[in-house]
Amino acid sequence: MHSLRFDGTFATWRQAARRALLQGLAPHQLQWLDEEAAPGLFDQPAERAPEPNGRLRVSPELLELLESAAQYRGEERWSLLYRVLWRFVQGERSAVLAGDPDGSELHRRLKAVRREAHHLHAFVRFQPSKAQGAPDFVAWFEPAHDILASASGHFAERLGKHSWLIATPRYGVFWDGQRLQHERHCPAQWQAWARQPEDDGQALWRAYYGSTFNPARLNRTVMQQHLPVRFWKHLPEGPLIPQLMSEARAGAQRDGQALVLAGRKGKRIAQINEGDAVRPPSGSVSGSDAPDLPR
Repeated sequence: MHSLRFDGTFATWRQAARRALLQGLAPHQLQWLDEEAAPGLFDQPAERAPEPNGRLRVSPELLELLESAAQYRGEERWSLLYRVLWRFVQGERSAVLAGDPDGSELHRRLKAVRREAHHLHAFVRFQPSKAQGAPDFVAWFEPAHDILASASGHFAERLGKHSWLIATPRYGVFWDGQRLQHERHCPAQWQAWARQPEDDGQALWRAYYGSTFNPARLNRTVMQQHLPVRFWKHLPEGPLIPQLMSEARAGAQRDGQALVLAGRKGKRIAQINEGDAVRPPSGSVSGSDAPDLPR
């Protein structure tokens, strides 16, 4: 078993994979170890072999797929990529197809990476920072996959020349208004800025969210599909969601407005069930009684 150590980035994995391919090392002969992994009991010591000579022909489309799939965190993270690359170089083009076992797993990981990038765009919440030396806006996020570097450019387009940062338990990105800086080990100062106390705007948003919540339209299953529970703790309205859902189950779904509003004086907005007849207001005309409009 050959143990290949690298720094955990796709660029260095690609270089190591190229050397392994030129040496004719099959997937079952390799063990991929990033810089933080401890060596196994029976691992052979890593030796710096001379750079092999030769050329490999790999399509840019395949490299793009592999680079995207490399953002997936899971078992055999790098082994699967090399297995697909090995088979492709050997002439098995089916290795990247969804009908192939390896290709199916590759596409499953690509889908998970794309979904996590969408979650970043949808659920990250910036708040203005008042700390000395901090950027204009800061946010804390805990992604399931390593999508921060590739998906954060979305916010550079949205926030323009405002400076901002997104800190995570592992990585961090900082936009100074012109350039995006990515750190594989998020600085402690960035994490401290991102986890600062909430400002007044967060409380205002919670008041708005609680007042506009419509219990009559609540579908718990659909809501958790589009807004997974693991993101609730990062949202300003997150602490309100369990309470609002509990109130809906306790009978608030008969109203078309939040409980805090339904209990006040005024006209009550009742839920209209599907299929209920809606009568026109008194004094209105309909059907044949309606006058012809001038042509």
